[in-house]
Amino acid sequence: MPPTQSHDPDFLRAALIGLQQALSNIEQRIADLRGQLAGQPAAKTTVAGGGGPLSAAARARIALAQKKRWAAYRAAHGGKAAKSAAAAPKTQKRELSAEGRARIVAATKKRWAAFRKAQQAAAKPVARKAAKPAAKKAPETAPVAAAAPAAQPAAQ
Repeated sequence: MPPTQSHDPDFLRAALIGLQQALSNIEQRIADLRGQLAGQPAAKTTVAGGGGPLSAAARARIALAQKKRWAAYRAAHGGKAAKSAAAAPKTQKRELSAEGRARIVAATKKRWAAFRKAQQAAAKPVARKAAKPAAKKAPETAPVAAAAPAAQPAAQ
C-alpha cells in the first residue's frame, strides 16, 4: 500500500473543482452526441457550471432575479435621470472674442502662405546645364560587292 500523503485542503478542493468541471464537459459532449444520434440539435443554453440545458422556468427565474438586483442597484444609486442630472452640472460655454478670432485667422493665413511658398519653391525645376547631345555616327555598312558576272568556262 502506498504511503499516505497529506495535502493542503485548499489544494484538494481546487483539484475536486477541476475534476468536476472536466466531468461536466464530458457529460455535455455525451449529451451532444446523443442528440445528434437522435437527430435533434444539442441544447445551447447551459448553466454556468456546465450542468446541462436550462428549462424555460429556470431562465425566467434567473431573469426575474437579475431584474430585481438591477432595480435595487438603481434605487441605491439614484436611477438614470437623477444620476445624470446630479453628476453633470451645466457648465457655461466659453466664447471667443472678435480680437482672438482675428488673431487666429491672421496666423492661419500666414501659415498657409508659408506653405504655398515652400510648395512653389519645391515645384520649380533646378536649372541644369544643358548637355550637348553627342554626335551620332552613321552606322558602318559593309561594302557591297558589285555584282559582276561570274566567269564561266567557255563551253565549246
